[in-house]
Amino acid sequence: MTNSTPRICVVGGGPAGLTCARVLQGHGIEVTVYDADDTVDSRDPGGTLDLHADSGQIALADAGLLDAFLAQARPEGQASTRRDHHGTVLAEFTPGPGDVAAPEIDRGRLRRLLLDHLRPGTVRWGHRLVRATPLGHGGHRLEFAGGSTVEADLVIGADGAWSKVRPLVSDAAPHHLGVCFLDARFDEVDSRHPEVAEIVGAGHMFANDNDGRAVILQRNGGGVVRGYLAFRAAPDWHVGAGVDLTDRESIRAHLAREFGHWSPAMRAVTVRNDGDYVPRSFWALPAPLTWEHVPGVTLIGDAAHLMAPFGGHGANLAMLDGAELAHAINRAVGPDPAVGLDRAVARYESDMFARCGELAAGANEALVEFFATTDVPDLPPDPEQEHRDYLARADAYRQERARRAGEHTTA
Repeated sequence: MTNSTPRICVVGGGPAGLTCARVLQGHGIEVTVYDADDTVDSRDPGGTLDLHADSGQIALADAGLLDAFLAQARPEGQASTRRDHHGTVLAEFTPGPGDVAAPEIDRGRLRRLLLDHLRPGTVRWGHRLVRATPLGHGGHRLEFAGGSTVEADLVIGADGAWSKVRPLVSDAAPHHLGVCFLDARFDEVDSRHPEVAEIVGAGHMFANDNDGRAVILQRNGGGVVRGYLAFRAAPDWHVGAGVDLTDRESIRAHLAREFGHWSPAMRAVTVRNDGDYVPRSFWALPAPLTWEHVPGVTLIGDAAHLMAPFGGHGANLAMLDGAELAHAINRAVGPDPAVGLDRAVARYESDMFARCGELAAGANEALVEFFATTDVPDLPPDPEQEHRDYLARADAYRQERARRAGEHTTA
């Protein structure tokens, strides 16, 4: 390997990995992405994301895709309502005209947007990583299910919570945050579920009872609302509760008991969904998580800083990780190399630790507090101020990035 021709492999084709690949290709740097999915849409990608001006949108701008994103995003989806378990409105927010501080986009649509702007053949679908083995001098061999292998000079772990790349740099593992939830959906919500449409509005609705239970509804594209019915529980909660997770009526009977003290209108949203419930739970890595740099490998996104979804930082930071790592690599192997590849990646990691550590710790703490038993409802921050903060931090980030770029060049 020479400094100008490293073999770069990204493991994971989610927003982090695809953003990294797109920005690398924008710098003229070759990269291959390996993903376990058979195709880009072979599984349910999950619900909607709000991409923040100070992180996700910066990454999209670096990828040359900010305008394309804004053309597909839903600014009206920034609207939010906070209710108690009786349905009483505690707080509301409606974005003003031109507010694009944190517009929404469905995860599947974002993934497709990124994929469509990569060179054909960049992503190798159907490649589930089984093992990553050091070869010495920074090189690694990747072994995939089915027996295929590839060697790389730089392995970028973008493979999420249960990363197979992470053990190369850290023995940290996700821990359960004590909260589980059932993912439900409502199709053709405005015509078939007008009561849900009214409660959720144009964006999303949060409700909790200050005793460990919550309902979160989010409007997605295509007339769909995703619902998350959450409660304090261990990952195997259904065993002790005698609930058959393959039986929709068994789950509904449990929810009727669990949310029995909620108002009829609020309780109804837990049992009138279309299709099956999908059991999920909240996990996080220790935060702040750091590690000593290991030559030839690094992490981005959930593989590096899996956190609770409060604040919506996870996907935003993941995409910014991908863009910043791509810029760091370019400083090492671009037309005017300023530093060596290994040194550039180590500097990326140092900056990433500083950028993500406190946000991860704060998100995890916020989730625990949200599901705590308390007499005083924990209201979210003022959304208008939050949006102003996104824009102010975006300006500050770009200024700081320019300053850091100068430091890296002279380091």
